[in-house]
Amino acid sequence: MFEFLLNGNRVKVEENKKLIDYLREDVDLTSVKNGCGEGACGACMILLNGNAMRACILNMEKVNGKEVTTIEGLSEREKDVFAWAFTESGAVQCGFCIPGMVISGKALFNKTLNPTPLEVKNALKGNICRCTGYIKIEKAIMMAAEILREDKEVKKVQCKGLVGEKLGRVDAKAKTLGEAKYAGDLKTQGMLYGFALRSKYPRALVKDIDIEEALDLTGVEKIVLAGDVPGDRFLGHLKQDWPALIAIGEETRYVGDVIALVAAESEEVGRKAINTIKVQYEELIPLTCPEVAMKEDAPKIHPSGNILAHEVLKRGNAEEKIQNSRYVVTNKFSVPFTEHAFLEPESALGIPKKDYLELHTGTQSIYDDHREISKLLGVESDKLRVVSEYVGGGFGGKEDMSCQHHTALLAYLTNKPVKMTLTRKESIMTHPKRHAMEMELTTACDENGKLTAMKAKIISDTGAYASLGGPVLQRACTHAAGPYNYQDIDIEGVAVYTNNPPGGAFRGFGVTQSVFANESNLNLLSEMVGISPWEIRWRNAVKPGEVLPNGQIADEGTALRETLLAVKKQYEEAKIAGIACAFKNAGVGVGIPDIGRCTLKVIDSKVHTRTSAACIGQGLGTVMTQIVCETCGVGPENVIHERPDTKLTPNSGTTTASRQTVFTGEATRNAALKLSEALEDLTLEQLEGKEFYGEYLGVTDKMGSEKPNPVSHVAYGYATQVVILNEEGKVEKVVAAHDVGRAINPTNVEGQIEGGVVMGLGYGLTEDYPLNNGVPTAKFGTLGLFRSSTVPEIHPIIIEKNSNELSYGAKGVGEITCIPTAPAIQGAYYKLDGKFRTKLPLDDTFYRKPKK
Repeated sequence: MFEFLLNGNRVKVEENKKLIDYLREDVDLTSVKNGCGEGACGACMILLNGNAMRACILNMEKVNGKEVTTIEGLSEREKDVFAWAFTESGAVQCGFCIPGMVISGKALFNKTLNPTPLEVKNALKGNICRCTGYIKIEKAIMMAAEILREDKEVKKVQCKGLVGEKLGRVDAKAKTLGEAKYAGDLKTQGMLYGFALRSKYPRALVKDIDIEEALDLTGVEKIVLAGDVPGDRFLGHLKQDWPALIAIGEETRYVGDVIALVAAESEEVGRKAINTIKVQYEELIPLTCPEVAMKEDAPKIHPSGNILAHEVLKRGNAEEKIQNSRYVVTNKFSVPFTEHAFLEPESALGIPKKDYLELHTGTQSIYDDHREISKLLGVESDKLRVVSEYVGGGFGGKEDMSCQHHTALLAYLTNKPVKMTLTRKESIMTHPKRHAMEMELTTACDENGKLTAMKAKIISDTGAYASLGGPVLQRACTHAAGPYNYQDIDIEGVAVYTNNPPGGAFRGFGVTQSVFANESNLNLLSEMVGISPWEIRWRNAVKPGEVLPNGQIADEGTALRETLLAVKKQYEEAKIAGIACAFKNAGVGVGIPDIGRCTLKVIDSKVHTRTSAACIGQGLGTVMTQIVCETCGVGPENVIHERPDTKLTPNSGTTTASRQTVFTGEATRNAALKLSEALEDLTLEQLEGKEFYGEYLGVTDKMGSEKPNPVSHVAYGYATQVVILNEEGKVEKVVAAHDVGRAINPTNVEGQIEGGVVMGLGYGLTEDYPLNNGVPTAKFGTLGLFRSSTVPEIHPIIIEKNSNELSYGAKGVGEITCIPTAPAIQGAYYKLDGKFRTKLPLDDTFYRKPKK
């Protein structure tokens, strides 16, 4: 028997179980989040006798006779202070890590209410945030300390919620205090637990599956194999090549492939059943390199062969221009797979209803999930309802099926509620990553540094399945030449299947990779010409009315030169600095139908915003609220943002391609214009139950259009970033100027910039996703993620120039923020030691010393 105080109440526990399991499962304190289960992320932070500790590495024996405190046990005063500070500072994005941050802040306050900024950084060293870049979290803790230290009242902020105001996030308080429910926090009576048996090998022939012994285990409800799938077993966003389960007689394609599913009455029984299933494999040599997979005699990973996509983008005569150019540089670049490392592991809960199956999950697109799962189950669309709970980070990694389709399948076949949550190891192994790419780029300019031509060959490792490998390759190609005014380009891209984990959507969507190569080449050209890296970018920066390398005419809102001017002084005054520019599309573009949709419904005299567009931390609900307030003249207290639900919210497409602020924002504006017109004669009370619908269709031209100036995307954001090093090679400061069109919420935009920069720093310096013959070897704690103590000063600069009425002038900012960082770091290190590095993460730096 173990006894301890929990939030002031004495509790007794018989079993020496993990503290996190007791808190979450036995007493339902879900403010304690399970982010990694290995003591690395800090999402499960609790106070043990006043000190911050991770609940996932404690058991009953270690807390016996001690005092455990969670957020629920803080005083009401402390809750008010933390909720206000984290909201006001803009410290909350996806929110999954925030309760753990609050606990670390409280532990610091137990020692001092007058902490230094360094003490705050050190207090958060045990907590990882993937969204915010930590800066606003640190600010929030300093603000909370001041209020508590000086016994100040918590301010009641008055805000009209207009476009351009710093309205606090509409969900910040619930997330800060751990009240917001993510899919993994859900439970229901009679719930079974779902588990997946995954392939032992990246490539193997499945010869037999023996489930008899596992079926005999008490508490095993059902074991599902490929032959039990009632509908179409093969899924995928664009190309249906990904089987939900591998059948006997088929080959596995990566270690995330599922052989069998188990539904059991408890987690313990489910895990035991998975380990009891016997699979007979014939191990085969995996294809882990695109070059090998491209050979004519290579085994076919898919019946169609090993080439997923081939893209060619040609304008002018690049070869001739290169031959006649004064200066030419050619380099080969290599960039790795990268793990999204969102803080919330994938989870889903399927609940059979009388006439349909209800699925709760955390996803970037409920309608994509609905379409694919309906197909898997073989049911009509009205027999499935998908509801998104709060999403604890995504960055593209929650676009594909992870466990929601398996959860739905188990619930459908058992006709009982089933919950399935991936372990962090499964998550790292299973979901698609940022694509590894090998790139050869030739860039040329004249004697004055004016760019003349560019030629590129890009080979993308798309891994085992298509996912979004085709569109990612397209974006890598369409952006490879940069945001500059020259039109002679010759770009070829190939996406290749291998037996590595799949590559898919990831913040930057292919542009992160190709921009690293092109921007690095520019630094060599500037040296040849005898001008600065800033100057070569200035001389070539596209201006309104000029033509981008992909042929699109830059519109009047183009502000690349403004971003360059914004960083010029700090760049030139720094002793050791690198610089890079980028542009990134808003919207899917390239001729693909792309529609934003929104419904506004008046319920109890309040305006409910309804859209399927997922908020994964970027603050879409707040943006929509401000657009409604601006358009209709109502206050934010009269607007309620509902979460995505296929039964209630219209399809506004996937949260991807930096599109939701533009597309769903404009759809919201159109719906709000109709509501505003109605409010001219009636009040909200008189409009009870009325609905107002708005949509926006982005019209673009297809890839390879023969138009002289095709419209590839409806809008582009532009950016310039500067990375400043000290003499040891440590990053001291990042200056990030971003053309965002118009900042609907400046605090949100700053947070996106800061978080994106830190993600870009990780990509450039520390993050890695090592594979051993196709098998991932990293744990969450070894991925190389930046922690608060390693984050430098970040200076975000918001450039607003766009006067377009589309979504009040806003452009997408979610993706571009992490794109220029890595090449800017590369340029800074080239300035430091003269070594031109062509691989990421960069070798021989302050952060990665050469191996002896």
